[in-house]
Amino acid sequence: MSLRRFVRGTVPWSSLEAVAREMAERYDQERVRVEFLEADNWFSTPVVVNDRWFCKIVSAQNAFVHSLFTGMRNLGVFSAGAEGFFEPFDGPVEMAEHELVATRRMREAGLNVPEPIEVFAVDDLGVLVMEYLPDFETLDDLPPRAIAARAPELFAALRTMHDHGLAHGDLRAENVLVHRGDLYFIDATRVREDADVERSAQAYDLACALAVLEPLVGAEVAVGAAREAFDVAALLAAREFLDFVAIRPDHDFDAAALRGELEGAASDRDG
Repeated sequence: MSLRRFVRGTVPWSSLEAVAREMAERYDQERVRVEFLEADNWFSTPVVVNDRWFCKIVSAQNAFVHSLFTGMRNLGVFSAGAEGFFEPFDGPVEMAEHELVATRRMREAGLNVPEPIEVFAVDDLGVLVMEYLPDFETLDDLPPRAIAARAPELFAALRTMHDHGLAHGDLRAENVLVHRGDLYFIDATRVREDADVERSAQAYDLACALAVLEPLVGAEVAVGAAREAFDVAALLAAREFLDFVAIRPDHDFDAAALRGELEGAASDRDG
């Protein structure tokens, strides 16, 4: 059993059946077919229902593990010289509602995200229901040339997100999908609404996006694409989070190469 599955825990079969019955009643379905997904997710059990709805089933264990990870992430943010901006939640329903609200706000900003539908409770579980996007690819599934071509689009979308006062908070290759030719964001993490916190969270977002692209297309291409959407001040703010992003288990990149390219961008501006 993988560490991720062990930490995520197992939802009892009786509770899964209760979720299926609730879905059938809410969406007037005579039959419900549930497909389990091996998604890269620590904090829920992801399933697809009748090839129409994507559901995240959040347990009390998921919420507890999320709170532990939140504390560790905020310690990492402190190490970068900023105030912690990751939010803990009181329980499974609150955790699911948080993602629903974050996704709605991103959709309202004009970003491509799966349609957020609702959150409901079954037993002690929180269930998030969203549109299911079939036949997608994650960003790192694409060949390097296609990723490089998409890089400016990724940073432009990130800039739109930030211009609307939002931050993703967990930007990884697995959370950027290509569906019918468009980039989609999933697994949004809304952060505390405070101007100083918002700026730090957005710098962290940008650092994560650079960390995603560097091993796929190289530091020069990644920073060049970022410069099309962000000014040098934003890039240098992102530089301060590279060491923190580098110690996360879901990012593997050359921080020194990125730092060199970012500092080169600053030198070009000053020159």
